[in-house]
Amino acid sequence: MADFFMGQDKREFSQKLLLMTSCLNCDIWAWIQSLPHLNQWKKDSMTLSICSSKSSSATLNLSVAKIPSSTSISFSLNANFGLPFSLWTSKPVPVHSTSSQLLDEEAICNLLLNCVQDVLNYGPNKNGYLNRMPRTNSTTNLKGIFNIAILTLAFLVCIYEAPSDLRTSCLYTITDQLTAPQSREDSKLLMRLLGSNVEEQWMRSLNLAITNWKMELKAAYRTLKAPSSLFSHAFSTFGLWKVQLYCPVIAMEIENSSGSADEQLLFSLNYHQLEGVIQLKYKVIIQEKWADVIVEIDNIRLDVVGLLNETLMDEKGAGAAEKPFPSRISLQLTPTLQTDILSVSVSKSSENPQREIGTEKSIEGSIEPSNTYLGLRVSVGETMTTVLKPWKFEESVRGDSGNLNWFLHDSADGREVFSSRPSKVALFQPKAWFRNRYTSAYRPFTRQGGVIFAGDEYGESVCWKVDKSAIGKRMEWEIRGCVGLTYWPNKYRTFYNETRRADFRETLYLNLA
Repeated sequence: MADFFMGQDKREFSQKLLLMTSCLNCDIWAWIQSLPHLNQWKKDSMTLSICSSKSSSATLNLSVAKIPSSTSISFSLNANFGLPFSLWTSKPVPVHSTSSQLLDEEAICNLLLNCVQDVLNYGPNKNGYLNRMPRTNSTTNLKGIFNIAILTLAFLVCIYEAPSDLRTSCLYTITDQLTAPQSREDSKLLMRLLGSNVEEQWMRSLNLAITNWKMELKAAYRTLKAPSSLFSHAFSTFGLWKVQLYCPVIAMEIENSSGSADEQLLFSLNYHQLEGVIQLKYKVIIQEKWADVIVEIDNIRLDVVGLLNETLMDEKGAGAAEKPFPSRISLQLTPTLQTDILSVSVSKSSENPQREIGTEKSIEGSIEPSNTYLGLRVSVGETMTTVLKPWKFEESVRGDSGNLNWFLHDSADGREVFSSRPSKVALFQPKAWFRNRYTSAYRPFTRQGGVIFAGDEYGESVCWKVDKSAIGKRMEWEIRGCVGLTYWPNKYRTFYNETRRADFRETLYLNLA
């Protein structure tokens, strides 16, 4: 038995074990790294089973094959119903005989670039292109990044290319893999490697696929466990915390709704996604008996981005202008270990709105026909004027947590939009503030329908006083957030309105020095 595990036999045995594993257990990177050189292949191709159908013997496989009359190989995703047929094929990957493994680092990076580019090709921006794959200095990171890229591509290929009896089972299997804790961490590494511009294209491709699949299942009165209702990742560096988040509107939880929406309106609403960036800057000031940790608002940006082009929105939907808008954002910052926290304070007082009160006096005279005297009546009234901005910002403290909240208010009656509904009369008033809201000079949004909260107007801060015994330590902080999106009709004639929400949580770090 010991001789069986020696040399090539050991390699073949390990490959057979890998072939029998499901996507929940398989490591695509390890399988590729275990492939022998071309001159040791006994067949023209090798296959790894990713998942199988529960209703039939069909399987989804990742295959690698020799390219005839060449020193290159190609990878493919195949649906196997006894005979395999290709759903996706990579570009040729050159193989160098001098390398200790079948694929050297350059070949792996080229294959990774191929996978990333093909994921982007499924997105709404067909002009998106990645010229080269940035290198990572860690082999461990490359392993996780490579696995996530392949699995994400397999997920999209299943949605768009796979036969129906194989698609459902494989989607659920791949989803379980993509939502595993380690996979989420690997996804964050991939996003960091790609950079923000390509990251946006990547998330739009993925969330467009999720939206398409959810819309298909809704039509069949079924539900889908998506890879993630909201994807977020955080970045901590000296003096700066940054969180980026993405969520397809169709996956957001409905907080309240009223009326009924036709198919065209639902199409327009569902084919959008929330994109957000939260940037906070911090500084540490060492005092005699404690340290001040001061966190200030740098930039908070929220956008609602279409997942289809305007032509499709106009043809199949109610138009690209019918989309939800940000109505609330709440952030909570909390040190995870609170033993060393002495106090927490905020820089902004609660609201004390200014009111202008004026007195109006008037004299009214009348002559009664039956009398000979002049009747005079004096009336005195008061008028009150209050100037309110659409967005109301509040800071608060709960325990050792600092809270930052923005609420959008109806400019007509002052009510909070997130937790209220418009009247039916207001819905058909052409001059209501939410009508033609992206072109009005008084819009509380950007021209594209997003919002930006920057330090010029929201430069407030939260300050924690930390015991001096913690100086020199690395502290962990948690940021929790809730983003609300509301739809009130823009140009479309409808009584339908809704509010959705998405929640996120990330971990941030700072060195107390």
